[in-house]
Amino acid sequence: MTSKNSFYLSTPIYYVNDAPHIGHAYTTTAGDVITRWHRQRGEKVWFLTGTDEHGTKVQRTAEANNFKPQDWADKLVKEAWLPVLKTINAANDDFIRTTSDKHKIGVQKFWQVVKDRGFVYEGSYEGPYCVGCEEFKLPGDIKQENGQDICPIHSKPVEMLKEKNWFFKLKEFQQPLIDHYTKNPQAIQPQSAYNEVMSFLKLGLEDISMSRSAVSWGIELPWDKNQVVYVWFDALLNYVTATGYGMDEKSEDGKLFKQVWPIDFHLVGKDILRFHAVYWPAMLLAAGLDLPKCVFAHGWLLVGGEKMSKTKLTGIAPSQIVDYVGADAFRYYFLSAIRFGQDGSFSWEDLTARYTAELANGLGNLASRLAAMVEKYFNAEFPQPQSLNSQDQVLVDVIKRATKEADEAILKLDFSEGIAAINKIVDSANLYVTEQEPWKLAKDEKNKDRLGTVLYCVGESLRAISVLFHPIMPVATEKIWNLIGANNSIGNLKDQKIENVGNWGQLPKGSKVTKGEPIFPRLPEDDK
Repeated sequence: MTSKNSFYLSTPIYYVNDAPHIGHAYTTTAGDVITRWHRQRGEKVWFLTGTDEHGTKVQRTAEANNFKPQDWADKLVKEAWLPVLKTINAANDDFIRTTSDKHKIGVQKFWQVVKDRGFVYEGSYEGPYCVGCEEFKLPGDIKQENGQDICPIHSKPVEMLKEKNWFFKLKEFQQPLIDHYTKNPQAIQPQSAYNEVMSFLKLGLEDISMSRSAVSWGIELPWDKNQVVYVWFDALLNYVTATGYGMDEKSEDGKLFKQVWPIDFHLVGKDILRFHAVYWPAMLLAAGLDLPKCVFAHGWLLVGGEKMSKTKLTGIAPSQIVDYVGADAFRYYFLSAIRFGQDGSFSWEDLTARYTAELANGLGNLASRLAAMVEKYFNAEFPQPQSLNSQDQVLVDVIKRATKEADEAILKLDFSEGIAAINKIVDSANLYVTEQEPWKLAKDEKNKDRLGTVLYCVGESLRAISVLFHPIMPVATEKIWNLIGANNSIGNLKDQKIENVGNWGQLPKGSKVTKGEPIFPRLPEDDK
């Protein structure tokens, strides 16, 4: 891997104590699609996700369940967090756990560097603390209910804590961060997130406690064994420790850090934007490291108008949806139905309608119709196409244009626009079949050449669709790729490059059609 063409993306690391719901899977799916897309462009990629396992909340929950914190974290990772990656078919390169030895070594080295550079000092702090957020709250972050101070995110009372801690000189990085984001506005996206961060920075920063004495479940400070690193200032470091920060530079881990850092995209939920766009970059500046190229804050998935929440019993397990429509349709739906960066509502009715109209009746039906006609009229082998007429050329032009549009959109994380561009090929090919009426051409032997050209054009359309949709629906597109015989005649689907999609005529004469089960089976009418 070289820094010249490497692409590094991370999800936030997920709090191990929470049960994975579709909000978590949504973020990971987005990360998986964009990294698969970059691989399909021929780039070297590093895709990171993982779990945040330290802090008060984990410790208390473990004790309440008669577990040691490490055993509790191990159990949750094994039974909940790793399985969900398989459920949504994520192809991550690494899964970082903040309890790993590599992470601990990196965290301790990082904070020793920051302290040695003069950005850490000892002091006392008192203030309202939310255990769920693992965060001291500012006055403006708290709401009043029935005479109690309430965390608006978790809807639970905050606790008043007073501790002697070590502090990070966050205030010193206010102006450097303002200057950086003014010069590099693309470093925080979307625009609403950028505006929020800049407003927060201009209000002024205060130094922040980066250690805890009342918590035992954490990483010890290298210079003070009575204190552990505050969970956020531990967890945020995973993005560098996972890639080898703090390890021997000659080791494989140490080499990886030099090759992939700085990260291209941090994907985060908007509720943790401040940590990733203010505290984390300030820490990196303090350590003398390059800043992320972009922090992208996506919106919330809403159920019944409210953010997904385990506490409020509004969380939906990814497996509930995948068991109904499959992993590919899960991935397709959430990235097409909701504009990434905005809030979006989930409903079973909308999922079912889009699956039926766009996948089963749209793409799936196109593939099955083509396979049936090639088998019936040409002994299951694509014929040699003749010269293209103006109607055929429409498909050629649509593919070229849609490929460019999809590439531009997805590179900007505008997944819904990218998918819409690819669907232009699906819609154009379906319309082409309707207009050309190959079943009528087949009735007259004189039309044999024209019939062959029409079916070849549809096959070429499916070739292009397969490559473009592969990062989004890897299983379904492999089925289509095999259906048109491309695996044997062209090569592995994963090796096809986005830039070559628009080159017409790649499907060779004689490519053998293989019919199979429906790509997108019809859904049971009474399930949802």
